[in-house]
This record gives sequence, structure tokens and C-alpha cells, in this order.
Amino acid sequence: MTEELQRLGLSGYEAKAYVALVSAGEAVNGYEVAKRSGVPRSTVYETLGKLVGRGAAFEVRAADGTGYVPLPPATLLERMRRDFDRTLGILQNEIPRLTAPPQVRLVHSLTERRMLLERAEDVAAAARSELYVLGWPEDVEALKPTIRRAEEHGVDVATVVFGADDDPVGWHTEHRYSAPSAVEDNLGRRMLIVVADRDQAVIGGLTADRTWGLYTDDPAAVLLAHLYVRHDIAIHRVADRFAEHGFDEFWVDDPALRRLREPVGEPVRAVDGAPRSVGPETDDQGVDIEDLGDDEDGRSRAG
Repeated sequence: MTEELQRLGLSGYEAKAYVALVSAGEAVNGYEVAKRSGVPRSTVYETLGKLVGRGAAFEVRAADGTGYVPLPPATLLERMRRDFDRTLGILQNEIPRLTAPPQVRLVHSLTERRMLLERAEDVAAAARSELYVLGWPEDVEALKPTIRRAEEHGVDVATVVFGADDDPVGWHTEHRYSAPSAVEDNLGRRMLIVVADRDQAVIGGLTADRTWGLYTDDPAAVLLAHLYVRHDIAIHRVADRFAEHGFDEFWVDDPALRRLREPVGEPVRAVDGAPRSVGPETDDQGVDIEDLGDDEDGRSRAG
């Protein structure tokens, strides 16, 4: 509790002293607060004075000295909520007036699932008009509270989930072409894409023990992520529309589609630390060595 109170603006000593007052259940003096809270006796009265100044505690004078009682927790939390909302309202109105057109676009890496989901949640929370989300059920589930709040605030939400979702949110598409297991085998990872207002995006890949991802507000990268999700939705709409006209057979048997479903390889690090993909061995110019050879008239196929 003391850590959470610090997030809301109390100092460490103030939070400890307030918790001690709440747990006491009666008026206690500074010595007792220091003993219960661990706040040094040399600073406990200064700390209690700050709590009184905040309105989070009150002095109670009695024959045996001065005691302290806390503002009831429910009242304190409601006051903090009002103050926080007021501050947010001011900042939402004033900060945009100071914002200059961006000269530098952000692209930063996310290397842990927690970081990826937290940044994805930030993007979803920032949506004001439209929100596109694509991912596996276990990852989308973690974002659902934020996605639902966006939808409640009038954001147009579209979700593509690779697998069954018993509690879908937004304009929902269950990814069926190809099966989620086949896609994960093909890509070597689960995907997660969150795009807000065509303005910012999180793009990631997850395995059991590794995470690759990035956050960006670069228009080119955001556009690609945005179109990727829309493309998946469009493919499924086409599949549903032409299901009775052999779409399933076309999807399975068409040579070009089979080629596109070939595994893409696993990202690794080159000598210089830059990411690349494992695929057919190439020479220094990127030519597929396995594809080198002579055709019937002796010319190199690579040429």
C-alpha cells in the first residue's frame, strides 16, 4: 500500500505514517507512529505535519498531548481521484497548445512480453477514433479491459484473433486462413499488432521464451501495420463470401498461395548486431546460393 500511495503523490515517509494511522484505529502520538511505521523519530513530527497540511490527517489535542488521526481512506482516495482528474483535464487542454510538429519519429525496441503488452496497452488507451488489434487469444485477453474502455468511449474497434475467443470485443474476426497453429509454425512466433488512429503502433512477435517488438509513430511503419490488419479482415470477408464457390480448395491448392505460406525463418542477429532472417544461404550480394546453377544454355539462373 505504501508503494501505491507514493504513486499517488505521497512521500515514502508520508505513506508509511498514513498507513500506521489507519491501522491504529485511534488517535496516536508521534512516538507511536514512528514505532508502528518505521519513520525515524527525528522526522516523524515533520512527516505528520505534512500529512496534516495535505488534509490527509488531523491533530487531536488531549490532556496527555497531541495525537493524530487519519482522514478516512475512502475520503482520501476520492479526493486524490478528483485532484488527479482535474490535473489530467488541465494537461489534456494545455499540452497540445505547446506541441510542435514532430521533427523526429520514434522507433524503439521491446524485448520482453511485459514491455510489449504495456506499450500495446498505451497505444490502445490513446485511440480516439479507431483501433485495430491483431493477436493470439492469450495476448489479446491481457489488453481487453483497455480495448473495451476505448469502445465505450466511441472508438471504432476491430480485432483479429488467431483462435477461438469466447468473449470477443469490437468488430471481431476469428483468423481461420490459415489455422493459428500453422501461422505460428510458419512465422516461428505469435504476432501482436495494435494500431491507434493510424498514428502509432506496436508490432511484436512472441515465443515461449523470447519477444521481439517495437513501438513506432513513424507513418510508414504505422501504415504497413494498419494495412496488414485490414488485409487479414478483408481476406476473411472474401473467404466467407465465396465459401460455397470453392474458396477452401483454392486456398489449399493454389501454387502461389502455397508458396506464400512457406516458413519465413527465425530472426537472428548478424555480426554487426542488426536483425536478419534465417533462410536459404546467400552470398555477399544476397543471391540465393542454392538457386545458383546453369540452365540449358549454360547461363547462370541467378543472372
